[in-house]
Amino acid sequence: MAVTIREAAGSLLVVGLGGTELTALERAWLKLVRPGGIILFRRNIADVGQTRALLNEATGLAARFGARCVDVEGGTVNRLRDALAPIASAQAVAAADRNQSAKSGKPALARKHGELIAQAVKAFGFNTTLAPVVDLTLPEATDVLGSRTTGATAADVIAYARDFLTALAALGVVGCGKHYPGLGGATGDTHFVTPAIERNWEQIWNEDTVPYRELHKLMPMIMTNHAAYPKTAGKNIPASASRFWIAETLRKKIGYKGIVFSDDLEMGGILKFLPVEQAAVEAIRAGSDLLEICHSAELILRTYEALIAEAERSSAFRKVLLRTAQECGRKRARLYRARPTPRPTAKALESLRGKILAFNDAVAAQANAAAVVDPRAANPAEAV
Repeated sequence: MAVTIREAAGSLLVVGLGGTELTALERAWLKLVRPGGIILFRRNIADVGQTRALLNEATGLAARFGARCVDVEGGTVNRLRDALAPIASAQAVAAADRNQSAKSGKPALARKHGELIAQAVKAFGFNTTLAPVVDLTLPEATDVLGSRTTGATAADVIAYARDFLTALAALGVVGCGKHYPGLGGATGDTHFVTPAIERNWEQIWNEDTVPYRELHKLMPMIMTNHAAYPKTAGKNIPASASRFWIAETLRKKIGYKGIVFSDDLEMGGILKFLPVEQAAVEAIRAGSDLLEICHSAELILRTYEALIAEAERSSAFRKVLLRTAQECGRKRARLYRARPTPRPTAKALESLRGKILAFNDAVAAQANAAAVVDPRAANPAEAV
C-alpha cells in the first residue's frame, strides 16, 4: 500500500513520552505524527497495569505494527528495576558463564538471562528490548560502558549474545544489537559528546564488527551510535549519520537485512555535530530505518517536519523516504504482527520476580566476586 510523505515521515520515528499517562498535548501530536514506535523509561513505568494502559493508548494513536521499546539489558540499564526487580548485568552473566563453561563445558546463564528479560518485558506489554550490547570491553570505555559489555574479545561477546538473542526470539521478543560499529574504544559518552574513536579500519573490521558479522541474522534490529571514527573512511561523521557505516558497511559489506535503528537523536553526540533536523535527514539518507527521540515533543515535531520539508524539496530524498517507510513497515509487520500477551496475574508476576532473584543468586555463585560486584546496580545513574 502506498504511503504519503507525512505518513512515511512519522512512521520512521520512535518516540518517548513524559510521564505515566498521556497528556492532551501528547495525544494531539501522536495523532498527527503517527510514529512507528514508542519507547518508555523509568519515568513512564509504575506497574504492569499502568504501563500496559499507556502503551495501548499510545500505540493506538501510532502507525500499525508499532515497536514497543524498552531498555532492559540487566545491571545498570533496566527500566523495570523498580516495578519488578533488579537483574544481573550482562557482564556478570557472561563472566559466570565462562567460569561455568570452564568447569562443566555447559554455559547456560546467558540463555536464561534472555528468557527472564523476555518474560519481564512481555509482562509489561513491550515487544522489544534494546539489548544486547555487543561493544567490546576495552580499557578506553571502561568508565563509559561499565558493566554493560560482556568481553574483551569478539568470541566472548558472541558467546553471550548468541544465547541471549536466541532466548528472546524463542519468546517472541525483538532484540537489538548495539552500539554499531562499536563503542569499546570510546573515551567519551555519546550522551554528551561525539567521541572520536582512534581505532583504524582493520581493528574495527577484525574486532568491533565481528559480533555483527557473525550474528546479524539473529538481530532483528541494530542500533547505530553517535561516535566518529576519524582513522577510517567514515572520517569525522557520527556513525548514525554516515553512509559509509550504514549503507556501505552494514548493509552491503555485512549484508544486514533487518531494521537499522538510530540511537537517540537528542543525545549530545549527534546534536553537537548537526541540528536535529539535519541529523534526521542525514540518518535516513545514510540508510537508517527508525530514528529514536526519547524526550522532547518539540524535537519530535521538528524532526517530523524536517523530513517532510526535505522530501518536498528533493525528489531524490522523497524516493528514499517513501521506500524506507514501505520497507520498514513490512519489517515491522513481520516482527510485530502478534498481539501482546495477556496481562499476567499478581501471582505470575511474583513468581517471575522470584525467578529473577534466584537467577541473580546463581550468577553470583558462579562468577568471580570481583566480576559480579556492580556498585551502581542498586541506584544507577541513568542518562535517559
